[in-house]
Parts: sequence; C-alpha cells; structure tokens
Amino acid sequence: MKPAVLIKPVVFILFLLPALYYFYAVFLALRGENILGPDPASTLALATGEWSIRILIASLAITPLRYLFKAPKLWNYRRMIGLFALFYVCLHLLVFLMFLLQWDWSAIGTEIVERPYITIGFSAFVLMLPLGLTSTHWAQRKLKRNWKRLHRLVYVINILAVIHVIWIVRSSYFDAVLYGSLVFILLLYRILHKNIPAVRRFALV
Repeated sequence: MKPAVLIKPVVFILFLLPALYYFYAVFLALRGENILGPDPASTLALATGEWSIRILIASLAITPLRYLFKAPKLWNYRRMIGLFALFYVCLHLLVFLMFLLQWDWSAIGTEIVERPYITIGFSAFVLMLPLGLTSTHWAQRKLKRNWKRLHRLVYVINILAVIHVIWIVRSSYFDAVLYGSLVFILLLYRILHKNIPAVRRFALV
C-alpha cells in the first residue's frame, strides 16, 4: 500500500480527535462529571473556536507549502481540511446556540446584531457555507472559473476569523497576534507569488 493512501486517514483522524474529546466531555457532563472546568460552556465555545481558526489557517497554508516544498500532493488534503474547518465552525456555533444562549431565538438575533464580534464571526460562518456546498468535483466542473473566484472567499473568511478572535480577547493577546501574523504572512506570500516572478521560482529543495 502506498504511503499517501495511509496518510489521508491519519490526517482525518488527527483533525477529528479534538471533536471526539469534546463530545466525550459533553457526554460526561450529562452524567454529572465535569472535566471542562468551572465554566464548561465557555470552555467549549473557546476550544471549538480555536480549532476552527487553526484549521482555517492550515487550509490557507496548503498552497504556499505546496510550492515552497515542491509537494503537489499536499493539494489532495485541501478539501478535507477546509471541510474540517467548516465542521468546527458549525460546532462552535452549535455550542454558542445550545449552551450559551440555550436556544433563545430572540436573544440570538439580538446577539448577532448588537455584538460586533458575533456579527463578524457569524458573517464568516455564512461565507463558509457556499464553500462547503461547492467543495465537490461536480461543483468545480459546473462552476468552472467561477469556482476559483468563489473559493477566494477563504481569504476574507480568515481575516474575519482573526478579527473575531481579537475582539473577544480579554487578557492575553498572544493567540490573536499569532493567528493574525500567520494569516498576514500567508496572504502576503500569495500576493507576492502572484505578482513577482522571482517568488514563483523560489522553492525549498
């Protein structure tokens, strides 16, 4: 069996593990056992949000890494990683609606409208939906060049995600600065790669 065939399931499991842990934590909580600290709902919201932006950044990093390390097969993982990002964003939203707002629909509308960081985060989620729905090869064939234009929304989504993180920080800005710096570097590389021939020729051997 080729190593590449084995790598994809391993990557899938690695990205799934955090979600499995938090599902297990919720299961224990329903049985009266708390392993998430004094404020489980906030812990879940923060954790799923952090994994969302980490995986979003990972999906954005695929193209630069593909060129820099001359590894075209990395492209095979981009769709899976992007769908995992959407999966964790959905979990993040579900935790917010279920545990923090307790399905209070009037409060949900108010929160989205009146709290800018929630407005930004919800906007990123809405923009991710068409990317997830058009992630198939069939959609790529049907949309043709428009598919690539549509999926450039991932740049906007990453920027919105960083703004969302910065806005909710209450103490340490380390994570926000780290995520923001990574997104900035990855977007800068794409701009330079597109417009400067010398950057396109550069790769690590």
